[in-house]
Amino acid sequence: MTDRTLTITLEQDWRSALRAAGQRAQASSYAGEVLNFETAGAFFAQLTARRWALVHALQGAGALPVRELARRVGRDVKRVHDDVESLAALGLVERTDTGGVRCPFATIHVDMHLTARHPLAA
Repeated sequence: MTDRTLTITLEQDWRSALRAAGQRAQASSYAGEVLNFETAGAFFAQLTARRWALVHALQGAGALPVRELARRVGRDVKRVHDDVESLAALGLVERTDTGGVRCPFATIHVDMHLTARHPLAA
């Protein structure tokens, strides 16, 4: 499958998010994959601007050695390696058999809704 898609969601009720992902998986056609974060803080802690730059540099580039990826984004190889490990743990990038790294997703969509809190009764 060459056109994989990923939707990143923010859902505090992880059980609900898991049920929704299961329902999508049971659909007869490919509806994409989902990565859920329970809080906005967790999302922003894991997906920093520098990590997003790595994902974006890898999209459509095929497999790249970490050293080449670091060169393309103008960063230190050690720091890029650390960020690649974090992104791999999340499933946003994959390691190849030859030691390279690639982003398997042609499209990544972030679905985040912020709503007003209800004021506490005084």
